[in-house]
Amino acid sequence: MSLRAQLLAIYLAPVVVLGALYAFGRTLPVPVLGRDYVLHFELPPGGEPADLPRVLGPQDKSRPLIVIDAGHGGHDPGASADGLREKDIVLGLATALRDELVREGGIRVALTREDDRFLVLGERFAIARALDADLFLSIHADSSGGVDGVTGASIYTLSDEASSQAAARFAARENSADTINGVALDGQSDAVGTILVELSQRRTQSDSAEFARLIAREGQGVLQFHPQPRRSAALAVLRAPDVPGVLYEAGFITDPDEARRMASPEGRAAFARVLARAVRIYFARAAGTG
Repeated sequence: MSLRAQLLAIYLAPVVVLGALYAFGRTLPVPVLGRDYVLHFELPPGGEPADLPRVLGPQDKSRPLIVIDAGHGGHDPGASADGLREKDIVLGLATALRDELVREGGIRVALTREDDRFLVLGERFAIARALDADLFLSIHADSSGGVDGVTGASIYTLSDEASSQAAARFAARENSADTINGVALDGQSDAVGTILVELSQRRTQSDSAEFARLIAREGQGVLQFHPQPRRSAALAVLRAPDVPGVLYEAGFITDPDEARRMASPEGRAAFARVLARAVRIYFARAAGTG
């Protein structure tokens, strides 16, 4: 149970009990409860942010952290075809990559969701920022929209135009009460805040493009890519101004062969091996060791 749900239960439980007693015309003598009646609730460990996913891997927080986002979930199944749902396929891919990275060691990993729950787009990159992630990967599966013969994975980064627009909105939304790459926005004017965010996003976009390039390179001959695999778009899930990230469309769920491959243990394993190599090379280069 989340911290918010626990607190809500604490506040509402007495009201519900008293309301039920009143409705049935009953009273509850205080002695029945006794002097030692105590409610126990398990709270998050001290110092750990509430309602954030668990981080697996090394306990050393100086090690790099990637947040992997399985798209859709809950009441939002995403694309679907032949009984397969995008939300299930991408969760399987995300879990396989997490397990591969944890098995190899040295990198910390968190999933935005580990089960069938719904998260709004803003929550997904907010989790990456709250965990101070070094890299963000959102995994999806595409739909051909009725066009036959369209297959292959695509790798998206945030477009320049979207970045500029998002920078202004981010600075305004945070109301000068946040930090970007360690630089405090507190007390800055909206114009200065927007400039700081844009400068941070330029660096973030460059790092994101490098990660996208590594995915494409490491996947050659192993993963099937769309004829134009590298793309940019105004994707809300990539609008964290200080966390490099890409959105990976693993393939077209509307193509039966591709959908079965993405959902198969062999397909998940191949995806995990390629993406894990790309992640490790990215972090090695970022640290100056690769």
